[in-house]
Parts: sequence; structure tokens; C-alpha cells
Amino acid sequence: MTATRVDSDLVRRLPKAVLHDHLDGGLRPATVVELAAEVGHTLPTTDPDELAAWYFEAANSGDLVRYIATFEHTLAVMQTREGLLRTAEEYVLDLAADGVVYGEVRYAPELNTKCGLAMAEVVETVQEGLAAGMAKAAAAGTPVRVGTLLCGMRMFDRVREAADLAVAFRDAGVVGFDIAGAEDGFPAADHLAAFEHLRRESVPFTIHAGEAHGLPSIHQAVQVCGAQRLGHGVRITEDIVDGKLGRLAGWVRDRRIALEMCPTSNLQTGAATSIAEHPITALKDLGFRVTLNTDNRLVSGTTMTREMSLLVDEAGWTVEDLRTVTVNALKSAFIPFDERRALIEDVVLPGYAL
Repeated sequence: MTATRVDSDLVRRLPKAVLHDHLDGGLRPATVVELAAEVGHTLPTTDPDELAAWYFEAANSGDLVRYIATFEHTLAVMQTREGLLRTAEEYVLDLAADGVVYGEVRYAPELNTKCGLAMAEVVETVQEGLAAGMAKAAAAGTPVRVGTLLCGMRMFDRVREAADLAVAFRDAGVVGFDIAGAEDGFPAADHLAAFEHLRRESVPFTIHAGEAHGLPSIHQAVQVCGAQRLGHGVRITEDIVDGKLGRLAGWVRDRRIALEMCPTSNLQTGAATSIAEHPITALKDLGFRVTLNTDNRLVSGTTMTREMSLLVDEAGWTVEDLRTVTVNALKSAFIPFDERRALIEDVVLPGYAL
């Protein structure tokens, strides 16, 4: 398998799984332009190609706060039922076109309430749009299973409300929970009551940690809050010296706590310096359960095919490496074990049997 020539056409055909992808960071540029015109929102440009370029350039600042600020325009067009339905449906169709067979989409419903929708209405509407997208993808012969993670914004006061919605909708497409937003200065433990509530209700959760802030945020996410996965987690390398794992790194690896790694996004926010030297490769080789993700496809100008191709071209990854991170993602997905096993055995492994 490792001798197989890996080109872009092959990568495009391979089955993929993505765990860390934000709904409001993955809109089609043309959709942003059209919806902005409908709601009267002013964009930096109304040319879809120029808008895509603007996003990539604005996000390429090396600063997480500025990176997050680019979401102003996508969120502006996601405040109505019509906008949410369209963006959710297109989200699924874009995953299917990229060869994704399982995806988890995350968003913070509190950010979609400026035009009067209640948070529960936002969740219901997004689920309706995702279901429509999955039905269309299946009808086209490219089925994709999409689960939802609801996010609380760590710098605001509605995290518990979002957690309550994750519990309420866990049998209606919501598979887990996350907290997002500016990491440095807004510790996850400030929302410990929400995480304890989720554990009591058997709802799994991940936490953005180890990107803009270092080992203390990872320790808090895992050891204090009880996260089953880490959003990014790239700075776990600060607990590894000459291949020797510290106690925290060892805990994360040995307990198979998945790292939701997003190489292109990490370059943009300054959490990594290059694809060739991105920690995902070293962590994979050390036996961590690394997964490969897009984070924000519009903002980062990327796809799963592109992320995989970059690692092949710049970090020497093989088809076997791509299979490993895909299987890793499904092993750590927030859906039932039998569904995960079926996707691995019936879809992913046959797709990589080249």
C-alpha cells in the first residue's frame, strides 16, 4: 500500500472523515454574496472569487483573534431560516463532493439569533437543512453521514444553554458538544457545570484547547473538564522532549484522546510554521490518535482533499497514513460504536484497498 503513487486524483477518490469543521466557516462564496444581497449586508466584495481570496488573505495573519473576526460576514447571512437551511444543505453536499463519508459539523446557535430566531429554532432549522443535504447526497450516489456538535462560546454566558440544547437534541441529529471562541484568557473550567451536566446526561464533548494557549489549557480540558477529544491540541508537543512524553502527553496518547488537527488553519493562526513541520506527522508517528480536519473551509481556502494532498506533498505521507487518520477519526466519532464500525469496515477499509 505504501508504494502506491499518491496523486490528487487518488486522494480525491479516497473516503474521508472530518471531525472538526465549523458550519459558519465553510460557506460557498457565491452563497455568501447572494444571501448578503438579500439581507442587505455589505461585503468586502461581491465577486465570489474575490471574496474567497479576501477570506484567505484576511485569515492568513497569524493571529487567532483576527482569524475569528473573519466570521462577521458568514454569520451575517446565517440569521434567518432561509439562510440556515441553504447553508446547512450546501455544507453536506460540499462534503460529499469532497469524498467525505462521515462528518461532524459544529456551530454555536447563540450566534444565529440576531434576527429573532430562538436557539432551539436555530438547531431545528440546521438539522432540517443537514437532513435535506444528506438525502440529496444519498440520491446522487455519494452518501455522507453528518452529525452535529453544538458549541458554546467560552467568552459569553450561554454555554450552559447550548449544553442543554445538546442534551435535548441528542436523539435528533446532535451527537456532541464543544466550546469555541478565543481560547487564551477564557479557560474551559469556567464552564465546568456545563460539562458536568453533559457527563451526567451521557453526551460526549470535545474542547478547543492547545491552539492559542498551551499545556495548561490541554490539562484543564482533559483532566478537569473531562473532554473525550481535543480541538486542535497542537501544543501537546510542549510536553514532549526528544521523543519522550511527559505525563500529560502520555495520558492523552495512552487513553486515545483524539487530537482534532487542522494543519492549514494552524498555519494561519500561528500555531504551526509549515505543513512539512506540522506536529501532526510527529504525533502520528508517536502513536497519538491524530485526526485530520479542515476547521473552516472557506476561511482557510481548503478541503479534506487539499489537506491530505498537502501532507502527501510536503510531509511525505503515504496512503497508509491517510487511512490511519481516517480510521482514527471514525474510532473517535461521537456516534454509536456499531455505526462507527460499519463505516470503517464497509466503507473506509474497502476504499483504501488499492
